[in-house]
Amino acid sequence: MKIGELAAHYQVELAALYESNEAKALFNIAAEHVLSLSPNQQVMQKETDIPFINMQKLLSILNDLEIGKPIQHILEEAHFYGSVFKVNEHVLIPRPETEELVDWMISVCNSLRSVHNGKVISVLDIGTGSGCIPITLKKHLQNAEVSTLDVSADAIVVARQNALKMGVEINFIEADILSYSTEQKFDIIVSNPPYIRDLEKADMHHNVLSHEPHLALFVSNENPLIFYKAIADFAKTNLKPKGLLFFEINEYLGNDTVDMLKEKGFLHIELRQDMQGKDRMVMAEIGMEEV
Repeated sequence: MKIGELAAHYQVELAALYESNEAKALFNIAAEHVLSLSPNQQVMQKETDIPFINMQKLLSILNDLEIGKPIQHILEEAHFYGSVFKVNEHVLIPRPETEELVDWMISVCNSLRSVHNGKVISVLDIGTGSGCIPITLKKHLQNAEVSTLDVSADAIVVARQNALKMGVEINFIEADILSYSTEQKFDIIVSNPPYIRDLEKADMHHNVLSHEPHLALFVSNENPLIFYKAIADFAKTNLKPKGLLFFEINEYLGNDTVDMLKEKGFLHIELRQDMQGKDRMVMAEIGMEEV
């Protein structure tokens, strides 16, 4: 079978699950992984026959896609901020909005270098997952000492593998933020905690519901900010003077999150939208009086 023919076959077989452009993108990702051809090269070589062993790999990927398995889990890798991270069923697949949060953090931290006079900036990430946030921060902030916390031992295994692969040193903590305490103080705390309400499940793609860890995704309708409140309370105790708290948030709960932070005494709260115009991230500063 030729490359163009298999691309068309993907579109037909995945029509029940994905829009045409999504199916095309999935083939592009699979073919780039197996054939080492960019999407443009795939088009230019659409009349090229696919070697048998590669054909078998691409058909196997198609079989997994047909049962709703995410392409990132099939290939066991996901791209994030210019790096390739190992992922599996124990961790969330990194999302573009999280890249935007990390980019914002890096920009803010770089602007604070003169304030810190080259001193080490201590960072705590809460909710390690694949390690995409702490590892990326460590890679791009040369003067950062980064710790990361997760309740899932399986997630920490994956994140450790990614840190080793990328040659960065991260302090891993296995703990539940709802009960965790420490005497350590941080300049920055960041978290992308579970924030999807049970009522929003009906709007989600089935491959997320079936293949990504619910522990990292969902909260009750009654208390959707449970992790944000706990992390904000932790930050009040464990941020240094003028320390910063960053959150990725539920797009529908931006104002609620801001109001919660105001009630807890945080200052200079900034709510930001992602590239799709959705409220997706917040930055707040702890006041001197909280320390």
